[in-house]
Amino acid sequence: MTRSRRPPLAFLAALAAALAAPSARAQGAAPVCTDERTLNYGFFAYFEPVSFSADGEPGSNGRREHRGYEADLLAALEAMDDTGLSFNRIPIREWSGIWLAPAAPGFDMAGGSITIRGDRTRDADGNATVAFTSSHIQFRQSLLVRAEDADRLRTYDDLTSSVVVGAVAGTTGEERLLRLAGLTDEHGALAAGVRIVTPDGTVTADGTGVFTITAAASSPRLAGRTRLIPAEADMPRVVHLGEDEEAYVTALAAGAIDAFARGEIGNRDAAAASGGALVVTALDPAVEHGGFTVAADDDALLRCVNARVDHLTDGGAIGYADWAADRGVFAARAAAWNRGH
Repeated sequence: MTRSRRPPLAFLAALAAALAAPSARAQGAAPVCTDERTLNYGFFAYFEPVSFSADGEPGSNGRREHRGYEADLLAALEAMDDTGLSFNRIPIREWSGIWLAPAAPGFDMAGGSITIRGDRTRDADGNATVAFTSSHIQFRQSLLVRAEDADRLRTYDDLTSSVVVGAVAGTTGEERLLRLAGLTDEHGALAAGVRIVTPDGTVTADGTGVFTITAAASSPRLAGRTRLIPAEADMPRVVHLGEDEEAYVTALAAGAIDAFARGEIGNRDAAAASGGALVVTALDPAVEHGGFTVAADDDALLRCVNARVDHLTDGGAIGYADWAADRGVFAARAAAWNRGH
């Protein structure tokens, strides 16, 4: 006959105490923002549907009206009890270095589907100047092409010198395009012979780190670049049409470029809006995580925002697809947080 084993009394007592104790959330373990703060929040104005202005024209009435996924996420964060944060939303036209905005006077926080990267936390001198919040969005890079070119441009290996690809300079879309198409090495150094058209003239890369392009920074001599002309037939031509991503979609539809290299979210949204004229191809196997940035020394703000972003996204389980299916998902999560108080 087998004798049953009873749990030790000490174990049962500990279990009962744990079940009776309030949760960490109920105990207020999440950092409380004790000071009421209005944050100057700089957002990229041209990444629809994630972060954009209602009207992108400077001086327009809708210029400062923040819309999209991140706008709704921040609105939900503002509505959460024991937060005390409100956001003065300031549109930023220039993408380059937007993640460093909180390190400069006039900004406390920045966003715009910024990929979380260690090299984006440091300034040009290598000093740690900003910190990223918890991730609130995931995406992959991709190509947006015309439907009739879907089979011809299925992967980055299909990009040759007869193909013109648009990319916003300084983005992970540009960096991954150049890396996967062979124009740069793993460190961002351009292949020898690649010609770069800049406002000061055309320069030719020598294969060294003197001519480097990454999503965090590029060599000073490449500032304002408008075109990359490949050195080999198995590399695409690359054009930069500015910061407004809609300009690339328009150019693609008109046949001025053959593909637009950017994140899957924006490209899928543009494909859906095109009524089948545009499609998404060449999904990058690498997954990127996006977040907000705050000043590196503002640890209290970072902890406060992280606790709330983690709740609103359920630790990353809720993201863009959930918001696209239900635009009220973050408001509902904020209401659930408030019921816990």
